[in-house]
Amino acid sequence: MSSRTETLPVGLALTRERLLAEGELVRAIGSGRRRAEAPVWRRVELRWVDLKAGRHLQVTRYDATQAHAANHLQGEAAEAVVDELLAAPFGNWTVETSAELLSLRVTKKGEAAIHTSRRTAASSAPEPARGHDRAKERLLPEGDPVFAELGMTDAQGRMKPSRMAKYRQIEDFLRILDRSVADAVAKGHLRTPSAEDPLRIVDLGCGNGYLTFAAHRFLTERRDIPVRLTGVDVKEQSRDHNAAVAQRLGIDALFVAGTIGDAVLPEPPDVVLALHACDTATDDALARAVEWEAPLVLAAPCCHHDIAAQLRRSPTPSPYSSLVRDGILRERFADTLTDALRALLLRGRGYKVDVMEFVDSAHTPRNTLLRAVRVGGAGGSVGSGGSAGPADEYDALVATWAIAPRLGDLLAAPGGNGA
Repeated sequence: MSSRTETLPVGLALTRERLLAEGELVRAIGSGRRRAEAPVWRRVELRWVDLKAGRHLQVTRYDATQAHAANHLQGEAAEAVVDELLAAPFGNWTVETSAELLSLRVTKKGEAAIHTSRRTAASSAPEPARGHDRAKERLLPEGDPVFAELGMTDAQGRMKPSRMAKYRQIEDFLRILDRSVADAVAKGHLRTPSAEDPLRIVDLGCGNGYLTFAAHRFLTERRDIPVRLTGVDVKEQSRDHNAAVAQRLGIDALFVAGTIGDAVLPEPPDVVLALHACDTATDDALARAVEWEAPLVLAAPCCHHDIAAQLRRSPTPSPYSSLVRDGILRERFADTLTDALRALLLRGRGYKVDVMEFVDSAHTPRNTLLRAVRVGGAGGSVGSGGSAGPADEYDALVATWAIAPRLGDLLAAPGGNGA
């Protein structure tokens, strides 16, 4: 990987050249905003497609609620729309070609911070998909060796019907991970890894490592990002299973058996994963991420028994009794309240938090993911009662509902990075 700073016109000219390379462009994304400026569209995506009328540049523009796609004929029409989009005040461009991945971030000084990563293996270079009604693009194909080692495919390399739901979950997670890492690097919140200093990823509560190994495989083989992987799980069986899989795949990874709270790492991680850690194990993972000041955190909570049990014991504040009178509503409200409080706690410690859909709800009811990017210092002492913003919201919620969230207790404890 290489990094450099250019003037903005030079950086945009490099981006333009790659966008119009119809034989090489796989996909491009414009997103974010520049200082004091905001584009009309939240995000744009570009790729080349072959239609009966010839090759066109397909541009999909996203507003707050929906996508708007339009096709522009190769030549002057495509060049005009590219120039229009590059003139818009997007803060970031990510351009994937068959030869490299380029990320451009517009700095506060109005310059172009450019990161490029060339593909070193021909087998890892994706072919541009130009079909207008193409099949869903897979980040890791069914025949990838990682799925065979995890027992998800049959002898012919086809995904077993019983594992298709897990495969969809892996694909959805990889898309989020891909965007999150690229955006965090482009915006300077996550360092650019190198062979000498790989991206340090820890998966807390990794279980049998389906998402762990898929993340490692995707980043190293499809994105050419060096990764140093650590998995933590309380079960020794998981440690032994994952170590054996890593050995067969030739992955240099460390798996340890122990609690999340007691996990000791040789170096603080760059990325913390906590995917479907049960109940307050998610809180343990988030507390460790804050303690390590991890730049990027992806957490998909699973079950919220702790707050649900507290709501059953605590008096219901007026006029909200209808929210918790019926069991199913109380459970759903507990889910929402728990994750809202987690987001407030992370925001109070310098993280930008997005609460987003993980897996389509048609496949699983546990489909929420917290994505936290460390963007600055603490935003106020949560629980102090005197600071503005997330701390005040948090204090008001826990006082109103008479609850004591596990994550709040962990962060307030000595050594828990409480302010």
